Formats: sequence, structure tokens, C-alpha cells
Amino acid sequence: MEVQLGELIEQIKKDGVVAAESQAKTIVNAAKAEAEKIISNARAQADKLLADAKAENERMTKASEDAIRQAGRNLLISFRESVTRELKLIIGENVSAVYSSDALKQIIITVVENWANKADAEDIAVILNSEDLNKLEKTLLAATKEKMLNGITLKANDNFDGGFRIAVNNGSAYYDYSAEAVVDMLSNYLSPKVAELLKEA
Repeated sequence: MEVQLGELIEQIKKDGVVAAESQAKTIVNAAKAEAEKIISNARAQADKLLADAKAENERMTKASEDAIRQAGRNLLISFRESVTRELKLIIGENVSAVYSSDALKQIIITVVENWANKADAEDIAVILNSEDLNKLEKTLLAATKEKMLNGITLKANDNFDGGFRIAVNNGSAYYDYSAEAVVDMLSNYLSPKVAELLKEA
């Protein structure tokens, strides 16, 4: 009986140890699996953070480059507009100087002569502002008579500052040689050429 009791105690100890070892092994395996899962999640999170940081860095770099390019374009546009404005001012000053001098009379006579030589041009009217008409009326009429340019009339119109307009065929067609129109025409002609020069510079 004592032997059986000893064997039973021994068996219980042995079963307990085996059970404890099995449970310990299960706990260790679970802990290892959990640790691997945590490490895997940490790696995935680190990879994601790294990828996000790289993408953000690329986005910021591209945004910075785009901003620099846009600033460069804006600067060029601003400079070109400034040059165009200056060019228009210079042209305006020169046109005003020519139109306020005795050259205006000769320009008008030359233009009228050219129009008078056209077969389909009738009833030519030269339109000036009141101030220029008062200054030039006598000399223009005398000059057109000298050149046998009949049918030329002079009219006043204060809707423009300097220069003149030509009306032909009872006003069915107008040709604008006003200071503003000539400045615009010369500016439009010269601006692309100046832009090309700026590109070459």
C-alpha cells in the first residue's frame, strides 16, 4: 500500500511536471507569436512612416520646385509687362512730339495725297481735334489747293487728343491715325520684337 501510494505520488508529480511544462511551452509559444506579431506590426508601421515621409518629402520638393518655376515665370511676365509699358510710353512721347510739331501738317498732306490717288476714294475728310484744326486749317487748305487735291474737307472732333482720322466715301470708311491708334499699332508691332530680344539676352 505504501508502495502504491508512493507510485501514485510520483505519478501525480510526473503528470504535474508534464502539464506544467506543456502549459509553459504553450505560454512561451504564445508569447513568441505575440512578440513576432508586435515586431511585424512595428516594422509595417515603420515602413509606412518611412514611405509617408518619403512621399511627403517628394511632394514638398515638387511643390517648392513648382513655386520657384512659377515665381520665375511671374518675374519674367512682370518684367516683360514693365518693358512693354516703358516702350509704349517712349512711343507715345515720340508720337506726341511728332504730332505737336510742323511734321503733322506734312504727314496729313502725304496721307491725303495717297488717298486722293485711289480711284474708289471720294469725299475725303480729314478729322482733327479743334486745337489742331485751328492751327493747321489755313496751311492744310493752301497745301491741298497747291497740289490740286479737290474735294478735301476738314472737320473737328474732340474725341481724341492728337493726330487725325481720314473718312472717305461720305464716312463709309474711317482710317485712324490718332496718336492713341498709332501708339497702339507701333507698340503691337514692336512688343513681339522686344520680347524676342529679351529671350536672346
